[in-house]
Amino acid sequence: MTTLQRTTGRATALWRGRVDDPSRARPALLAPLSATGVLYVWGLGASGWANAFYSEAVQAGTVSWKAFLFGSSDAAGAITVDKPPGALWPVALSARIFGVNSWSILVPQALMGVATVGVLHAAVRRRFPAWAALLAGAALAVTPVAALMFRFNNPDALLVLLLTLGAYGMTRAQEDASTRWLVFAASCVGAGFLAKMLQAFLVVPVFAVVYPVTAPTPVRRRLWQLLLAGAALLVSAGWWVAAVALVPASSRPYVGGSQHDSVLEVALGYNGLGRLNGAETGGLGNLDQDAGWDRMFGPAIGGQIAWLLPAALILLAAGLWATRRSPRPDPVRAAFALWGGWLLVTAAVFSFMRGIFHEPYTVALAPAVAALVGMGAAVLWARRCCGGRGAAAGGRGDVGVGVRAAGAGVGLEPLAGPGDPHGRVGRGGGPGTGGSDAAQRITAWVAATFTATTVGGATLYDLAPGAA
Repeated sequence: MTTLQRTTGRATALWRGRVDDPSRARPALLAPLSATGVLYVWGLGASGWANAFYSEAVQAGTVSWKAFLFGSSDAAGAITVDKPPGALWPVALSARIFGVNSWSILVPQALMGVATVGVLHAAVRRRFPAWAALLAGAALAVTPVAALMFRFNNPDALLVLLLTLGAYGMTRAQEDASTRWLVFAASCVGAGFLAKMLQAFLVVPVFAVVYPVTAPTPVRRRLWQLLLAGAALLVSAGWWVAAVALVPASSRPYVGGSQHDSVLEVALGYNGLGRLNGAETGGLGNLDQDAGWDRMFGPAIGGQIAWLLPAALILLAAGLWATRRSPRPDPVRAAFALWGGWLLVTAAVFSFMRGIFHEPYTVALAPAVAALVGMGAAVLWARRCCGGRGAAAGGRGDVGVGVRAAGAGVGLEPLAGPGDPHGRVGRGGGPGTGGSDAAQRITAWVAATFTATTVGGATLYDLAPGAA
């Protein structure tokens, strides 16, 4: 195969997408991604230096590699910013290549936004139809706080991208109990610590519960996989902390935000527990005037993130209810648990934290809100015509389809797989189908009355010829 043939094949695969996708699915994705890029990049120069505090550190990183490594506010290396330098590194590299200007500082943030939309689409598409993934990506792209923060140079852009990558890794890991993908997910979250410290760890309890509960593998394997993931999290988050601790204080900048030149002090205090309880030495003091369950819907935040928050919560409840009888490793229920847990834990912390809280922090809710909107819409749409459970699962595994025969006054809920459209009806221990005698009669009636067709994993029942 020639180089030209390989290049043409890759381009065709990029344009065509998955083999089982409709021909229009990948173009329908590339078009919104391109539109998102234009939306986020358009007029960026009007923002000037955006957050000048971080722009100064970027400029310092273009002059001194030492300032680059430690995230120093100045090229001389006197003091660092009050965050780890992870979010500064890609921007400083851009500024080294293209010069220090507003475009070289802000375009990387916009590209992170486009990448986040693409990763969210890929994560939702693993479980749900292409249109649901497109809906999720579009919801994220146009969320007001996302459209703002992916055009600004705060650390939130990189944090949200890394957490979304972590959720994608969790989605892949849960499918077949993949250690590789689980370690990838943990590493992404650990790298998020280098962008914004403990805020990245808000999803850790969710990941640590969802995987061992839903992974299709024995308990012992799940436990040692979690240990490996914990080690990956520790290494990816802790290597820079260890480097700062090992370098003599006289040979590095002072750690900004600390009282005793300590990264751990900043991580656990000023940027950690202090944000929760308001006891922040060197911070802005107690800022809990609006703390409470309604903070996300207040005048300052409501217009930024809360416009889809009620829908996301309702669709989360609907998704969990629809999959309530599914087997433990059910991937659809695992997806709702993953994104729903992300949303609930992060929203609860943001709502009740007593320390420094800024409205832009809520961009961390946007991927979870958008994912739940897309996934929930897919489940409800599937059930509107089939009435069953799990029919939105993108053709993976057995599919439950409900049938209501109004003329006979009978409510049926067969558990049908692609190769067994009339496999079982009802529950019990009767002969033949594994159900009761009544269930067998119902099965025979369904087989005689309806024609079963499986399309993309969804079993559809039409009246058989002559049955009407």
